[in-house]
Amino acid sequence: MKNLKIILSTFVLILSITACNSDKTKNTAADLAVFQCPMQCEGDKTYDKEGSCPVCKMDLKLLEASSKDMDTDEISEASIFNLTSKWHNEEDEEIQLTDLKGKTMVMVMIYTSCKAACPRLVADMRNIEAQIPDENIKNLEFILISIDPETDTPERLKAFAIENGMDDEQWTFLQGTESGVREFANVLSVKYKEISPIDFSHSNIISVFNSGGELIHQQEGLGVDNKETIEAILQLTQ
Repeated sequence: MKNLKIILSTFVLILSITACNSDKTKNTAADLAVFQCPMQCEGDKTYDKEGSCPVCKMDLKLLEASSKDMDTDEISEASIFNLTSKWHNEEDEEIQLTDLKGKTMVMVMIYTSCKAACPRLVADMRNIEAQIPDENIKNLEFILISIDPETDTPERLKAFAIENGMDDEQWTFLQGTESGVREFANVLSVKYKEISPIDFSHSNIISVFNSGGELIHQQEGLGVDNKETIEAILQLTQ
């Protein structure tokens, strides 16, 4: 009986120590949480509690959650890198989507002969770029995919890039096959239809993918408020 009491006492002590250590672990994790304005209005200033930026009033973001993901070579089932279609960029280099792995990607589908929606989509992409700090741009790729691959040759895409001031290294233009473009449009939920030899009706969607090729955010429409898009990009590129 005496031995049993000793065993029970020891067991209770072990449980107490374990619970205490568990609490310490939780407290330590909470103590290490760091929050920062996604627009970095106050430079590198951080906070130890949730709240909003005193300057722009945006919600503070947890830096831990903002760290770049997909550091391993693994590709999830939801990744666009599972697609095996081949593409040509504006330099006429053949690539696959997996060649884009490693950077946050902002994508839109356009065609260069468009005179209505596409110029506004291009302006929206430029507006997004203008709001991203230089230190984040290096982790970002802006990708424009043609829905008219027959007309939009690599040479034409290159000329379009230069004409629109989008020939810096963070800009990529892609020409694919008819089937490859259609497959990718389905992934982006972009609908398009040829209504004349040089004219298409199409969805106006800008999509944000993480470095592992997973869709994180979409904005739909022309000239819309891109606050949430900017926040998503900043979280992924810090």
